[in-house]
Amino acid sequence: MTTTAELVDRVEAAPRGPSILAVFDYDGTLIDGFSAADFYRDRLKNRQMGPAEIASLVQAARKGLKDAESFIAFLDSSLARWTGLSEAALYATGESLFKHETAGRLRRETYELLEAHRRMGHTLVLASSALPFQTRPIARALEFDHVLCTAVQVGEDGLLTGRTDGPPVWGPEKARRIVQLAEELGADADDAFGYSNGGEDVPMLEAVGVPAAIAPDDDLVRAAARAGWPALECADPTPRATIKDAVRTAAFYGSFAGAMGVAGGIGIARRSRRSFLDIAFGVGADVSLAAAGVDVRVLKGAEHLWDSRPCLFVFNHSSKIDTIVVAKLLRQDFTGVAKAEAKNVPMFGQLFQLAGIALIDRNDKNAAQAKMQPLVKRLKEGTSVVVSPEGTRTPTPRMAPFKKGPFHIAMQAEVPVVPIVFRGIDQVQWRGAQVIRPGVVEAVVLPPVDTSAWTAATVGDHRDEVRAMMQDALDQWPSSPHVSLPVGGAA
Repeated sequence: MTTTAELVDRVEAAPRGPSILAVFDYDGTLIDGFSAADFYRDRLKNRQMGPAEIASLVQAARKGLKDAESFIAFLDSSLARWTGLSEAALYATGESLFKHETAGRLRRETYELLEAHRRMGHTLVLASSALPFQTRPIARALEFDHVLCTAVQVGEDGLLTGRTDGPPVWGPEKARRIVQLAEELGADADDAFGYSNGGEDVPMLEAVGVPAAIAPDDDLVRAAARAGWPALECADPTPRATIKDAVRTAAFYGSFAGAMGVAGGIGIARRSRRSFLDIAFGVGADVSLAAAGVDVRVLKGAEHLWDSRPCLFVFNHSSKIDTIVVAKLLRQDFTGVAKAEAKNVPMFGQLFQLAGIALIDRNDKNAAQAKMQPLVKRLKEGTSVVVSPEGTRTPTPRMAPFKKGPFHIAMQAEVPVVPIVFRGIDQVQWRGAQVIRPGVVEAVVLPPVDTSAWTAATVGDHRDEVRAMMQDALDQWPSSPHVSLPVGGAA
């Protein structure tokens, strides 16, 4: 068995540039398990599966799909039962299932390899026997350059015909398609990297020059041993929640509630809403995160949390506890932006409204812009603003595209933008998780970005520059000792 670090070293020793292909299988390789299982569970939950389809699934699970014939027979049988389904509806279902289910099973080891190839400027290829409804969400989220998958026939009415459009991308056909793509791109398959978990992909791994087995099944373990391919074991990306996790989560919310009670008493005594908010956010974040076993470490740039206020703080958003971690870092004199539904969250909803946080309806662009406009006034009065320019939590560690709205606010208020980059926060609590796990959240605070020369015509370019800076920080994550932030003040 090899290690992730050894495989990353192999990537970094390769030539740079798009002439090197990095080919990733999907099911079992990029994610633990199978994306199709989420579709079938959804169909079963919505009572869309008949006895014949259920029986077919059971039989396939028992016998396995060991060759092209059995896979094609199973696929044909499944698609026949999907005849007449809307292509648009299936794409929408795929996006929803990926966001709320499938993305939570992303293998961090494979993701690290993917990002290493991206840093080298390699061409990223997703190669899967899965259908477009399964592959498009992850291809978009992880920004693959090319997708090879099993196409389906769609009629002029936008409904599935129940047949594939060409041969399924499985086994030897997947290998053939990879070699064909390399030729079309003017690349050499002998220089390409390939990653898969299944014995059916032995032809794929034989077709590339730099193969590796990722979380291999028994068939691939044997094939890798014979061929001398490196094999990587992977951790379970979704370990089952334990009683301790539930207790820590309860302690997190209980501690925050207790801190709010103390803050309320002090605020009443001082007749100061600001005192209440500063204690609730600062001390509340400290005690609740400590109770949950979450250690927040600033590896670099702690001074920028304080030296340019008032400012617009922006951060990458991938966890349910982002808000509390941000509060721990900023501590006082800030407000922000949250989705409108947050006002209905017990305890936090009331706190957000007291803090003057703009609660916006993301489905109403005009109303959202109107709600955010008062933040310009708050900034000019000396209160910093914190916002996620992605607009919502991302399902993977990779940042989503940024919206322009927050950067217009900074430009209009004539304040700098200070980016905060988090790593590891989604492993403490992923966007779909109900419990908080103990762990370390690392942060890097980048130097303030001057907005004095920005204009309405160039703000989109500056938004992209800030995102690129934050992505560079993720790509070149420091290993220096962390900075401890004193409670209640600047570093």
